[in-house]
Amino acid sequence: MTKIKICGLSRPEDIDYVNEACPDYCGFVIGVPSSRRNVSVEILYCLRRRLSGAVKAIGVFVNAEAELPARLLQDGVISAAQLHGQEDEAYIRRLRERSGGKIIKAFSVESRKDVERAFASSADMVLLDHGKGGTGETFDWRLLEDCSGKAEKPFFLAGGLNPENIPEAVQRYRPYGVDLSSAVETGGRKDREKILAAVAAVRSMER
Repeated sequence: MTKIKICGLSRPEDIDYVNEACPDYCGFVIGVPSSRRNVSVEILYCLRRRLSGAVKAIGVFVNAEAELPARLLQDGVISAAQLHGQEDEAYIRRLRERSGGKIIKAFSVESRKDVERAFASSADMVLLDHGKGGTGETFDWRLLEDCSGKAEKPFFLAGGLNPENIPEAVQRYRPYGVDLSSAVETGGRKDREKILAAVAAVRSMER
């Protein structure tokens, strides 16, 4: 059963859309001022209280001090920490020791070596995205053809996914989950209809 994650929630109405669509996960970009989807820890707590218990919250961090994701994991505010910066194996080990929580490490994919490097990570799961990240473009999925079937580590597929190409992505590459953000936005804001359509596209694969 392919999981679906809607990332970059920042407004109360975003939470309402997700509660209605009921994906498996949703993501919050925490403490990253350069991101237009950024939320402070204070806003995170407010949004988290509004979130349905059926949807697991994931915190997205970029080179944050390990204390921040560790605290949010320990407090149960997030179910996993997703790392999008230059966090290395030592950072992952330190965060795991401090929190005991699940860790997802994001990798930009431009070559097969990037895929191999991702699957060698000690993170619990990895996220594979377009080399430039945040562009709404897919990377060359053919880079997965020699690797994904052999990978024991669960991976999220991200970048340029939409209701039209999700079926191909799921059928051919069997990701643990798909991650969408800009694809479910209109004018830089989360779009209820697009979120519902994306979740429906994934759920239709289960029938």
